[in-house]
Amino acid sequence: MNSIPFSQYLPSWLSISQFQLAYKRLLLPVALLALLATQQTRELTVNTLSDAFWAVSAYVAFTLAIYHYLSLFISKQNRVVNLFHHSRRYQVFFSALLGALPGCGGAIVVTTQFVSGRVGFGAIVAVLTSTMGDAAFLLLASKPDIGLAVIALGVVVGTLSGWAVNALHADDFLRPKTEGSDTHLHSCKGANTLEKKAINLQGTFWKWLLVPTAIIATLGSFQVDINALFHLPEMTIEWIGTVLIVVSMLLWAMTKELHDYQSTVSEDTKCVSSHPLQKAAQDTNFVTAWVIVAFLAFEFTTSFAHLELPVIFEGLGVWMPLMGLAIGLLPGCGPQILVTSLYISGAVPLSAQLANSISNDGDALFPAIALAPKAALVATFYSAVPALIVGYGYYFLFEM
Repeated sequence: MNSIPFSQYLPSWLSISQFQLAYKRLLLPVALLALLATQQTRELTVNTLSDAFWAVSAYVAFTLAIYHYLSLFISKQNRVVNLFHHSRRYQVFFSALLGALPGCGGAIVVTTQFVSGRVGFGAIVAVLTSTMGDAAFLLLASKPDIGLAVIALGVVVGTLSGWAVNALHADDFLRPKTEGSDTHLHSCKGANTLEKKAINLQGTFWKWLLVPTAIIATLGSFQVDINALFHLPEMTIEWIGTVLIVVSMLLWAMTKELHDYQSTVSEDTKCVSSHPLQKAAQDTNFVTAWVIVAFLAFEFTTSFAHLELPVIFEGLGVWMPLMGLAIGLLPGCGPQILVTSLYISGAVPLSAQLANSISNDGDALFPAIALAPKAALVATFYSAVPALIVGYGYYFLFEM
């Protein structure tokens, strides 16, 4: 009589036979639950997660919802991208504008347009220089004045960099002979049933919570005591934020498996037919996950290790812009969100944030590396030059 393996009775996300967690993202919500269950870490964890939800996630979700709804009425392919064909100067300027759009969609469009021969090498340098990726959403939500200034600076620097590169190279410089495709959206046919359910649930989660959480977050920004306003017991709103952020991370953990570096640090690919709120939910949860890691690392290092990160980083002084630039050279949005989170927390100076914002290429670097590796490498090097100038220029002028 053949016995049925015990592993067949286990849920699909747990593979006991290989001693591997099928959805490695689950490590984050499990760690959060462990910190909440431990008395020594509970209070600090609740305050940190509550702050991450009300001060970051709620604003990011609202900002992303507006962005994705507006994108329905703006056809980049017909209105903006076609302007690339007018002249080399227009190509560079509009590429910088596309790169300035929060997220990585605009930069990915220009990258694939370069590979297909529709725009020149100066355009890809401009878009990689001006883009901040998903870190732009976080900066706009937390510090809108600084966020807008950094984005505007990116457009100016990206445009000037693209024009300078056009003076040095022809449009087809390092262009491969293969045709590119936009890998940012897909049909979702490859997702399994569990992943599809998780994706739909996180969209439903933010659909019902988007407006009320935005209202509460706005009241909190004006220093309104929410617990007192609604006659709630002390710490009620903090625990509500904690529960909501843990639930959102549980849903996020089940939407995609991690296979490599790219799948870890890149935002989730979107279904072509997804509702704007669904796309906003996917991006919000991705940003939130990295913000949680940064916030908890900052708070626990400060509280338990008795290390003041702002003091430590301040001691590094002249090296901070270079550190921001170096992290910016890493592909993907995850590391850049960490830098922006540390800047918002006060641990990292603005000079490092500026150097990182200009040098980072977000998720656009992945299709660039896949489709045109030589062009991607050289374009990244070119974007590092203005990042070095701007980062150290701000440091020597305002931070020394």
